[in-house]
Amino acid sequence: MSNQLSGAEAFVRLLQQHDVKHVFGLCGDTSLPLYDALFRLDHGMTHILSRDERSASYMADGYARVTGKVGICEGPSGGGATYILPGVVEANESSIPILAVTTDISVGGRGRYTLTELDQEALFRPLSKWNRMLNRAVDIPRVVRSAFTHMTSAKPGSAHIGLPFDVQKDPVDEADVWADRALGSYPSRRFGPDPEMVARAAEALLSAKNPIFICGGGVVIAGAEAALVQLAEWLGAAVATTISGQGSIPEDHPLATGVVGSNGGTPMTRALVDMADLVIFVGCRAGSVTTERWRHPLPGKARVVHIDADPGVFGATYQTQVAMLSDARLALEAILAEVKTAPRPTIGRMLDAAAIAKAKLEKFGAFNALAQSDDAPIRPERVVATLQKILPNDAVIVCDPGTPCPYFSGYYEFKSTGRHFISNRAHGALGYSMSAAVGAWYGRPQSKVLSIMGDGSFGFTVGEMETIVRQKVPLTMIVFSNSVYGWIKAGQKTGFDSRYFSVDFSRTDHAKVAEAFGVKAWTVRDPADLETALRQAIDHDGPTLVDIHAQPLQDAKAPVSEWVA
Repeated sequence: MSNQLSGAEAFVRLLQQHDVKHVFGLCGDTSLPLYDALFRLDHGMTHILSRDERSASYMADGYARVTGKVGICEGPSGGGATYILPGVVEANESSIPILAVTTDISVGGRGRYTLTELDQEALFRPLSKWNRMLNRAVDIPRVVRSAFTHMTSAKPGSAHIGLPFDVQKDPVDEADVWADRALGSYPSRRFGPDPEMVARAAEALLSAKNPIFICGGGVVIAGAEAALVQLAEWLGAAVATTISGQGSIPEDHPLATGVVGSNGGTPMTRALVDMADLVIFVGCRAGSVTTERWRHPLPGKARVVHIDADPGVFGATYQTQVAMLSDARLALEAILAEVKTAPRPTIGRMLDAAAIAKAKLEKFGAFNALAQSDDAPIRPERVVATLQKILPNDAVIVCDPGTPCPYFSGYYEFKSTGRHFISNRAHGALGYSMSAAVGAWYGRPQSKVLSIMGDGSFGFTVGEMETIVRQKVPLTMIVFSNSVYGWIKAGQKTGFDSRYFSVDFSRTDHAKVAEAFGVKAWTVRDPADLETALRQAIDHDGPTLVDIHAQPLQDAKAPVSEWVA
């Protein structure tokens, strides 16, 4: 006869059986049975208490990005369910599998004006790939297995499970509690391309004079980096990336152009895209940022091959010669095998390693002139160049939107493949970096992890420094302090005749705030002091923060195309 578990115990065992090692979350009344099960059972998981549920979801996101495992976050009913939403939608639209578990009022309390009651299933439905509200404890095993299947199969994404208080206490037959451990990682169940599409893609590549790959996050998610590099080298084709696609190819590779698009791209990299007669989008939605609002490449100018795990991206803007629905790694491996059956291309190209080297020389020539400046406030370029000089190749950099993202995506060269750069490109919410970096460190504790943010973002997330200190996370945080929501002010300058409205705020002494939490901190106003402070912060064996008085975006020369004109 099978033993009986409570619903909460069964839930914990199912996480364990899906190879979950870390859970990020925040306690609440409706979560008491779940927390008690986590306390009593020997499950091998570590729970990291965050200071709000949004932070927990961002921690799970950062963790999932660097580990290739599902990130788990949890929170209670009511406000907990609403606070956790930003991380759920960011991960889902970035094709990152995180499971958000929100506990809830008892099933029997529904419709009776119970405190914190809301329709969780309706709330999460448009924001997640898969979503279920449990009504019976006996359904917990089936629902959890289904969540992991949907999160990690085909195009990965986020999932939500609502776990009512009484469901956590009701019995579950232990014999029903089983799982496929492989579903704890992603992509778990790959699907390959149609052979006809492989042949057509190979034909397009072999006939192109100036092909360019534009790689999104799907390449790194699928682990397709080696296949991409081999295919590009065999063809002699250029490889560009989106911000999320950084890590698809070493950025010092002769065929790597760097990031293209309106955020992090430059006129030099844009010119390389415009030279192409064939664009191969791989794991990339060809959205507004990547294509500078669908102008580079210009629709109709170049043929398009599009490889993606999501059929919805094909033909959304660009007429597509070959639409290949497939896991990126399996697609690129199949195309590589196909092109190798034909003679190697000998077409003379304008878009070749020499053209890429020339564009990079011009791009970094302009960058280095600014990076060497002794101007104060300190130029962001100088910060990027200094960190490029002192950080190890396996470092993980997590950037908030605003000042950090365009500079680090555009100018910091990641010389190893895989996930070394993270920014929340789907929705661009401020306050992401610090929490996501905590998750990244738990996923990759052997690497140096940096959180880089503006002072606007700092204000969103400052409370998590208590988590960082309590958990002894050796994170280095860098704040660009310029007392402005810089992205908006730069837009007001260039698009609205400098009519600045409600974008400036007073300066915070971020170093003193950090020290109050127990973080070792530095303030840097003079560029001459920058390298010393950054080295000391990175070498310190505990959490650190460097508060840099930096040039505001509206006065800077950020690689953002809409401001350049």
